[in-house]
Amino acid sequence: MTDRIHVIAGKDESLVGAKAQELVDELLDTQQRMTALLTVEGDEAVVSEVLDELKTVPFLADKRVVLVKNADGFISKHREFLERYFEKPAATGVLILAVGSWDARTRLAKMLAKVGSLTTMESPPKWKLGEHLVQHAIAKHKIKLNRDAAEMLVELIGDELAQLYNELEKLMLFAGEGKMITAAHVESLIGRHRVYGAFEVIDAITAGNAGQAVTRLRNMFEQDKTAEYTVVGAFAYHLRRMFQAKVLLEKRTSPIDVAKQLRIFYNKDRFFAQLQRMTLSQIAGVLEELAAVDYATKTGQAQTAIAIEQLVLKLAVASPR
Repeated sequence: MTDRIHVIAGKDESLVGAKAQELVDELLDTQQRMTALLTVEGDEAVVSEVLDELKTVPFLADKRVVLVKNADGFISKHREFLERYFEKPAATGVLILAVGSWDARTRLAKMLAKVGSLTTMESPPKWKLGEHLVQHAIAKHKIKLNRDAAEMLVELIGDELAQLYNELEKLMLFAGEGKMITAAHVESLIGRHRVYGAFEVIDAITAGNAGQAVTRLRNMFEQDKTAEYTVVGAFAYHLRRMFQAKVLLEKRTSPIDVAKQLRIFYNKDRFFAQLQRMTLSQIAGVLEELAAVDYATKTGQAQTAIAIEQLVLKLAVASPR
């Protein structure tokens, strides 16, 4: 017997939403959705309308599907009505509840085991995000995402899936219909975002080019309105990887293995060139200065843009040409 109630739970709304849509796709053909699908936000859902829809005989389909998004509040508010429905769900209705969390101790949760299913969605670990994006691009958008492009996307944007999905959709439009998304597309569209911008500034610093370093830093602030809040973290992220790489290299680890361990898939040659221009103690010193800048800006003792520019200028002037 087909499950009449599906609960999809997870803190990542984008993952839960994608799974809910996947389930809708399995239950209904595209042409059936106009007459057999109701999708409603939990804070807007009227419980009587939801239950009436589930109990109504389907038209031009063998079932009616109701998807309640962000249903945590809806469930809490209407728990008694839902418990009665769980006791005897409609024969031709399928209820999908997308929630942030699902408490297994409740009566509703215990009833679910008899009439439906619970699917828990968890974000993949960061080291699997690239692979996840490649699979997501094919499954959701029917487009190929180059593995290097996927890894670069994670490196530049971070591990927030909703933001990664959003950037992936932008890349689809940028690359063009039917084309594979490559690292070149990622670089062209969002190349100066976060870590890449910091990478470019550090590259100029280690080359001793103070003017170029400051110009690139200012470009970061001009092109990203959130840079005030992310710039210190972006520099720290890149410098911590430099520190880890330097330690590994001094232990006679090969550059190829270093790149694999630290997941350096983009600009590898330039990354290792930067390492050659700095000692381990210099990198550690810069990380300490960044921590001081971070503290000063968070306590109101300094402005981020001014403090980080002073540090960049100081480091670039001190670097050997």
